[in-house]
Amino acid sequence: MNGGQDLGGAHGHGPVLPEPNEPVFHAEWEKRAFALTLAMGMPGGWNIDMSRFARENRAPQEYLSMTYYQIWLAGLEKLMVERGLVSPEEIETGHPIGAPKPVPRTLSAADVAKVLYRGGPTEREINTAPRFSAGDRVRAKNINPATHTRLPRYVRGHVGTVERVLGCHVFPDSNSLRRGEDPHWLYTVRFDGRELWGPDGDPSVTVSVDAWDPYLDPA
Repeated sequence: MNGGQDLGGAHGHGPVLPEPNEPVFHAEWEKRAFALTLAMGMPGGWNIDMSRFARENRAPQEYLSMTYYQIWLAGLEKLMVERGLVSPEEIETGHPIGAPKPVPRTLSAADVAKVLYRGGPTEREINTAPRFSAGDRVRAKNINPATHTRLPRYVRGHVGTVERVLGCHVFPDSNSLRRGEDPHWLYTVRFDGRELWGPDGDPSVTVSVDAWDPYLDPA
C-alpha cells in the first residue's frame, strides 16, 4: 500500500544518520514488544505479511511520528483487537477485563529457541515455469494497491534487468489478506540509478529489488 512506511527513493527526509554501536534494543519494553509480537502470532493465527500490513496500515503522520517498536506494538494491538483476543478497553487501560479468551495454541518458553531458529520458510513448489530468466528486461507495474504489497513505489513503472530467479515464494499481497499463500516466481531485478531518478541520477548507482512475477511485465 502507499503510505508512510514506503520511504525508499523518496526525497525530503534528510540524511540517514547511523547510530554508532547501536544496540539491538534501546529499552527493555522494546524487547517485550518484539517477544510479544512473535509469541502472539501462534494463538492469534496471523502470519508475517499480516503483521507487516497491521504495522503499515496507519496514517502517515502517525507512522512517521513513532519509533520502530512503537509501530510494532501498535500493529500487535490492532491484530489482537481484530481477532477478539483483547478489547479496545483493555488496550486503553492496560488491564484484562473479564475472563481470559480461549486460544487454540500458545508458544511455550521451551519452544522459543526452536521457533526462532527455524523461522518461516516461504519457498514453495508450483508446476509453472518462470516467465523471465536472468538478463531479461522487465518493467515494474505501476500499481497502487490499498493493501499490502512488497513492490516499492520508486521502482513502479521503471525498466530493469532480471539478475536472478529465486524460486517460487508465498505471495505477500495475498497472504496478508488471508486469501492463501498463492505462491509465485520471485526475481531479483536490477534498476539503474538514472532510470529511477532521471539524467541527474548517479550513473554508477544501481538498485536491486526482489519482485514477484505479478509485479512485472516484459519490457
